[in-house]
Amino acid sequence: MTPCDLTAVDARRRIGTGELTSVELVESCLDRINAVDPAVNAMVTRADEQALESAAAADAAVDAGDGLGPLHGLPVAIKDLQPTAGLRTTYGSPSHAEHIPDADAGIVRRIRDAGGIVVGKTNIPEFSIGANTVNPLFGATGNPFAVDRTCGGSSGGSAVAVATGMAPLATG
Repeated sequence: MTPCDLTAVDARRRIGTGELTSVELVESCLDRINAVDPAVNAMVTRADEQALESAAAADAAVDAGDGLGPLHGLPVAIKDLQPTAGLRTTYGSPSHAEHIPDADAGIVRRIRDAGGIVVGKTNIPEFSIGANTVNPLFGATGNPFAVDRTCGGSSGGSAVAVATGMAPLATG
């Protein structure tokens, strides 16, 4: 089993005991994104470099014996409706194609405060309104079991990211 196939609970436990590093987990998730996302189109904005830097800091905290948050070292995919400081947030709309927020949404800030690591943004219907995850900016996200079928709407990219092991957790 590769690290990206672990449940969030098991991965967090292993990170806390030193059996797994956060860098190993993030690298595994990024490898899975590279392998699977071209077929399903779930991850619309990547944060590889920032995620690896955050993972290294998370590993240093484990090594130092620091207190660890409940999401410590876990990669988390963020729905493209939720602003992320310094990382493109488009709302699935061409009118926001280059929008880079200055601040995190509350949910993103709480994830980071709990030790979660943002690995990227997931596809949504435009402004997250719709029963199917398709928008004019990025197109459709496919169902991982039949990519020509829908994965559902609103948080479809997040659902596909978790189902395929791109991240053990995602916002919806």
